[in-house]
Amino acid sequence: MESFLVSTGVVALAEIGDKTQLLAFMLAARFRKPWPIIAGILVATLFNHAAAGAAGAWLMHVIGPDWLRWILGVSFLAMAAWTLIPDSIDDDDLKSAKRSWGVFGTTLVAFFLAEMGDKTQLATIALAAKYAAPVEVVLGTTLGMMIANVPAVFLGEHLLKRVPMKLVHGVAALMFAAIGVLTLFGAGAKFGF
Repeated sequence: MESFLVSTGVVALAEIGDKTQLLAFMLAARFRKPWPIIAGILVATLFNHAAAGAAGAWLMHVIGPDWLRWILGVSFLAMAAWTLIPDSIDDDDLKSAKRSWGVFGTTLVAFFLAEMGDKTQLATIALAAKYAAPVEVVLGTTLGMMIANVPAVFLGEHLLKRVPMKLVHGVAALMFAAIGVLTLFGAGAKFGF
């Protein structure tokens, strides 16, 4: 249960102001059809994070516990720093997926591509390796994505104006940093590292 809850919280906070959340705003403004957009976000996230969770589980078995502890600890610290850098997205990202796929298809392709190599995908890999619970991590990171992006689809720009992005990014960075430090020094034995 801890892996699910940590994954949900970390990704929900890290996703606020992320390029995929900005993409959700753009899609909502362009199409004004929230339910196909939400369905596209969910399916794209499940596919993307399932692959990331599988990669994390594979890493857990391939890399020895000592090396994995250091790689994961440093990775979480790097994600903490990355979270403090604001994301941006340009209209070209949306145009490349638009073609004739409809609202659901455009959202699915655009979100899947935008998540490739994104910090939430990398966090899913690292969390799945750390907790050795890829299913719980994938469900948690997917829920975290939905917690951050569903309101973006419905509330759009109004939400961005009311939420202090620096505070949210700071809290998410602190969470990543705490997980990194605990992985490196404090809780390694608890997780088998």
